[in-house]
Amino acid sequence: MNTVIPTRDAPTVPVAGSEARFPVRHIYCVGRNYAEHAKEMGGDATKEPPFFFTKPADAIVPVLPGAVGRMAYPLATKNLHHEIEMVVAIGRAGVKVSAEHALELVWGYATGLDMTRRDLQNDMREKKRPWDIGKSFAQAAPIGAITPATQAGHRARGAITLDVNGTRRQAGDLADMIWDVAHMLAFLSQMYELLPGDLVYTGTPSGVGPVLAGDRLDARIDGLAPLSIEIVAGR
Repeated sequence: MNTVIPTRDAPTVPVAGSEARFPVRHIYCVGRNYAEHAKEMGGDATKEPPFFFTKPADAIVPVLPGAVGRMAYPLATKNLHHEIEMVVAIGRAGVKVSAEHALELVWGYATGLDMTRRDLQNDMREKKRPWDIGKSFAQAAPIGAITPATQAGHRARGAITLDVNGTRRQAGDLADMIWDVAHMLAFLSQMYELLPGDLVYTGTPSGVGPVLAGDRLDARIDGLAPLSIEIVAGR
């Protein structure tokens, strides 16, 4: 019997105000980049440089403006948490870039959700093991349309909020980030060559919490396309 090797095109994200799509290569995420969230997770991020984890590109759930995406409640968890984040889309290659030049790599910005199997993450953290099982799973990275930086400029401040079933859960300002986008990319590019198609999730404000099948999440960041998803029953 011949073995069939499956092929898959790169997943893509819609571009705001356009029919174009942004092909995704890789997803990087920064942890604990808002001081209040770091405190609620039991740490103090102001005392340390940024740290990163990754998700596969096919974890994205791309959602068009005005649409409501669907995310299946994932396997193996009883404590799925929401984390709203601004996402940076990389459009130029760069390695070991300085903060002064890091924004030259940015193609655009989007509203995203870093969904987390918190019970599994906490178990791994207690055992001093990698977080992958808590952060990297199917549909773990919903994302709205990307707004090009040429249209919206670089996002350094603006309200960032998440409502669950119409009730505000998270609220902050991009200016509250411990490491701004330029310094974050400068740190990241010391360890990885950033390439076109990379996405960087930039951390979440405080207020993270559990969601269940049937819940609707509405994520908004000033100046960017909003993101709405519904959690549906999984397997």
